[in-house]
Amino acid sequence: MKSAKKKLPADQQASLLKVLEARFLKNRSRHKGIEWTAVLARLEAAPQKVWSLDEMERTGGEPDVVAFDKKSGEYTFYDCSPETPKERRSICFDREALDSRKEHKPANTAMDMAAEMGIEILSETEYYELQKIGEFDLKTSTWIRTPPEVRKLGGALFCDRRFGRVFTYHNGASSYYGVRGFRGSLKV
Repeated sequence: MKSAKKKLPADQQASLLKVLEARFLKNRSRHKGIEWTAVLARLEAAPQKVWSLDEMERTGGEPDVVAFDKKSGEYTFYDCSPETPKERRSICFDREALDSRKEHKPANTAMDMAAEMGIEILSETEYYELQKIGEFDLKTSTWIRTPPEVRKLGGALFCDRRFGRVFTYHNGASSYYGVRGFRGSLKV
């Protein structure tokens, strides 16, 4: 993972941590029973994870804490922007899909961007969990991790919220649209 060697300058890290704290305090319903001081301590001990959170923020993801694992002590951040992060749209699913396109290739892929950022694309279960804490992707859609048996046949899965419900759909992995991108998760 490329992010393992990445570290933000101290002033940029301090600025990001202020943004994350303000978002955390504003959206307490996303993380009931979790205290910011505990999250901050984990973040300060993991500069490469802070770099990944900065990438999530820089690309429009508005990352926020959504869970705590008592066993591992890890906090989980998801992209919580109302719509799929703007700087992560108009991309196909993965490198194989991109390489298969003969013309009109998008600039990048969801899987490659996530790897470069040091994050994971949301699974279908994680996407549905996200939708329990708010209403997301009312105008956009999000690529999600796709089972190998679907990907092997050339497909990929994506989700959105329409008509008061959350839907999972399929499309060719090489397709891309101006309103489809991806949301990520990061464990710290």
